[in-house]
Amino acid sequence: MKENETEPPPRPMVQKPADRVARLHEEYVLPTYARFPRVFVRGSGSYLWDTEGKRYLDLGTGIAVCCLGHAHKALAEAIAAQARTLLHISNLYYHEWQGCLAEELVQRIGEGKVFFCNSGAEANEALFKLARRKGHKEGRFEILTATNSFHGRTLAGIAATGQAKVKEGFEPLPPGFRHVPFNDLDSLEEAISPATVAVLVEGVQGEGGIHVANPEYLLELRKLCDEKDLLLLMDEVQCGQYRTGRFLSYQRLLEGEEEDFQPDGVAMAKGLGGGVPIGAIWVRESYADLLSPGSHGSTFGGNPLACAAALKVLEIVEKERLDVNARELGDRFKKELKRLAKKYADYIREVRGLGLMLGIKLAGRDEIPAFARRDAPPSIQFVRKLHERGVLAIPAGKRVVRFLPPLNLTEAQLKEGIDAVASVLEELSSSDSAS
Repeated sequence: MKENETEPPPRPMVQKPADRVARLHEEYVLPTYARFPRVFVRGSGSYLWDTEGKRYLDLGTGIAVCCLGHAHKALAEAIAAQARTLLHISNLYYHEWQGCLAEELVQRIGEGKVFFCNSGAEANEALFKLARRKGHKEGRFEILTATNSFHGRTLAGIAATGQAKVKEGFEPLPPGFRHVPFNDLDSLEEAISPATVAVLVEGVQGEGGIHVANPEYLLELRKLCDEKDLLLLMDEVQCGQYRTGRFLSYQRLLEGEEEDFQPDGVAMAKGLGGGVPIGAIWVRESYADLLSPGSHGSTFGGNPLACAAALKVLEIVEKERLDVNARELGDRFKKELKRLAKKYADYIREVRGLGLMLGIKLAGRDEIPAFARRDAPPSIQFVRKLHERGVLAIPAGKRVVRFLPPLNLTEAQLKEGIDAVASVLEELSSSDSAS
């Protein structure tokens, strides 16, 4: 039996009814999330179980975080062993796990150095400070980002994000960010000003709707940044960590042309720790000493527990060749989604993505009679129908449904997910025919 097909662990000793859990959240937790009415109590491999004992195939993995699925035995044992050894020390001292993890990341990216933090937002904040430090003496501070991008929920992160909805109510935002169309080099070049110091892009826009960068765009962007003395920064928080079939998305996109492309900084997080919070940035060797002692820090960043977990994740991915699995099953997943899109063209407008980072763009709500009767956007309504069939997926905006399954997804689980998507589409088709 494969690791992600194991039986679920025993129920936790303390378990509250679902309605009680929801009430606790409503009473004591800030309402920053619109939550689906599901309460999960345990997981194993690619599956989660709720309080009623219903099993769900998890094709969202905590938004690309649980890259090995849930309760992976080897990862759990590594975390437990580290917890019994050393959880945390200050970054005023050395410990072996942080240096070992930094070495592993450098080997996968290129010559440079690594800074550790706790999340993708913090990783991008570190890149912002790197860019500010580079341009400070010249008075350059501006960073160009893409429309539909997403770079975190901090004030600087939402200023950098190319989506108006995340900014509402938080003005005035920190200055120094402007947005240009994604995959449009001419627009970006025209936007460069005397204050510009860096460009920040995602290899695959996740929250923005699964938009993939064109290889030619990335190559020309590297040349342009060299010509204009700009830092080229990559946000690989969601699309990195082997999700596309290579460690970082640009490595997959530029296979065969990698020698012509190297970013100056890379942000990582999400799947890096397999569920344990960890973020990191890699900085190219020529800029690796810009952030000197006292210029940046993170109390919990790079602690022994998080680093031990990330080291084990990297080991498992390589041992089980999950990069290859992400590539091969991702190709099959996309092929099946395209088949469904062709069959149900009235409901699926486009299939997007790379590896195990895929999305379907749905028709507008008014174009789907079964959805037009409700206020929720098509993405939310489609995800709810998948829930009814025991499958979890992630909305991205109003019309895109994301599939971000574990890297160790099996053929049988892929079929299970596709069958659920097909079932939803058939229900919509039958409903429309009957009305």
